[in-house]
Amino acid sequence: MTQHAKSWTLKPGAMTLGDLRAVWAAPAKLILAAEAYPVIEASAAAVQAIVAKGDAAYGINTGFGLLAKTRIPDEKLEQLQRNLILSHSVGTGELLSDAVVRLIMLMKIGSLARGFSGVRPLIVDTLIALYNAGIMPAIPAKGSVGASGDLAPLSHMTLAMLGVGDVRVNGELMPAPEALAQAGIAPVVLAAKEGLALINGTQVSNALALHGLFMAERLLEAAMVTGALSLDAAKGSDAPFDARVHAVRGQPGQILAAQMYRQLVANSAIRASHLEGDERVQDPYSLRCQPQVMGACLDLIGNAGRTLLIEANAVTDNPLIFQDGPNGQAEIVSGGNFHAEPVAFAADTLALAIAEIGALAERRIALLIDATLSGLPPFLVRDPGVNSGFMIAHVTAAALASENKSLAHPASVDSLPTSANQEDHVSMATFAGRRLDDMAHNTAVIVGIELLAAAQGIDFHRPLKTSPHLEHVHHQLRQKVPFFDADRFFAPDIEAAKQMVLQGELSSTCKNLFAPLYA
Repeated sequence: MTQHAKSWTLKPGAMTLGDLRAVWAAPAKLILAAEAYPVIEASAAAVQAIVAKGDAAYGINTGFGLLAKTRIPDEKLEQLQRNLILSHSVGTGELLSDAVVRLIMLMKIGSLARGFSGVRPLIVDTLIALYNAGIMPAIPAKGSVGASGDLAPLSHMTLAMLGVGDVRVNGELMPAPEALAQAGIAPVVLAAKEGLALINGTQVSNALALHGLFMAERLLEAAMVTGALSLDAAKGSDAPFDARVHAVRGQPGQILAAQMYRQLVANSAIRASHLEGDERVQDPYSLRCQPQVMGACLDLIGNAGRTLLIEANAVTDNPLIFQDGPNGQAEIVSGGNFHAEPVAFAADTLALAIAEIGALAERRIALLIDATLSGLPPFLVRDPGVNSGFMIAHVTAAALASENKSLAHPASVDSLPTSANQEDHVSMATFAGRRLDDMAHNTAVIVGIELLAAAQGIDFHRPLKTSPHLEHVHHQLRQKVPFFDADRFFAPDIEAAKQMVLQGELSSTCKNLFAPLYA
């Protein structure tokens, strides 16, 4: 995909994680590379040839799932595809966000445009038109088991193309026919195979997991910043970040994390103030082992990203059309690329990383409020007793860290057979990806509370300053949240800090420092 100002040229099969991050973050006009159209046309022609020949072919002139042996007359093939969409639109729950829906539509466009799905160019162009007009299909979050494709949510996506149901435009719900009419987009009538190609695939599971991935990246950056700030607030040592320590172990994420921590705390006057005469020999693990834990999280996030990028560029519907069949004829092959097990595994590992980022941050909050460990005033407030300070803010962090433990249970180990046991093993990838948003928001609150606590600790060390990087973060926070000099309504402070974490503000001025994360 190539960016041109506020437009994107999509080359099917060639998207990068950077492209996907950009689409997740903000809408931009999408243009499909011209060389994709002949391949799409050839695939659609192959389907029409199969229909004309009259041979039974799954999903083209047969029923679906356990009804695959039921032959459908040619005059009912359009009705078959429309009925498929209507009957499979059974989702429930809150609607997926525009950011997730953009990813779904982009990946579905890219998959169909690779020319193995047998749809006409009209289908791809209609999806692109909806995308570019900002017409986001109303897709309920629940109702897919992540195998045989994300059938229910992708059916809701396809409803919008038919001019059925609701869509969201500029955040407002409106009937699909009205939105399409305003944008000058004609509803489509699905031809043979097209409905199945649209709803069979892993794009919803993958979009949810990508959303979790991008949230995890922001959490990782923010927690490394707050962890470094906590180190100085507790007058911890940077000796455990020595490059030699990590080189002899050899774990790549750990080596990279230690390098980042060294840069984050470099030239701290607070650190310089206790280089000599400090009676402590070692810091608690939540300070000392940050490179080991966060480095492992970094590796998990990177591995998940590689899997999800492959899936973003993949063709995952069924059956598939191949032009290299016997005697040079097109051949239709029924397989199982719709099974989202790779996505489920990737999402489960992201859940582990998100949970551990929050768990370690919670432990540092506990350390900072404990005067016997931190050397700071009890609960980080003057006149403790009259003031409770950060006492209950830590309880909130602990509650959320504990909740994440339950949410981190792997979804991929579960399977519940569907379709009268034709679909007898499923991935649960859609839930695996969906629960990452809740987990990420929980961890964002924990890291936000740590930001508040660590900044409070830094203030107690004045006039000494922390490192230049961390001083800037401290200044950013203090523009929004003042020093906690006495008990006050605390929830708005926590929300402000959480938003700083979610928006990537803690690393916004030192992006070059975190650039190796995305190499």
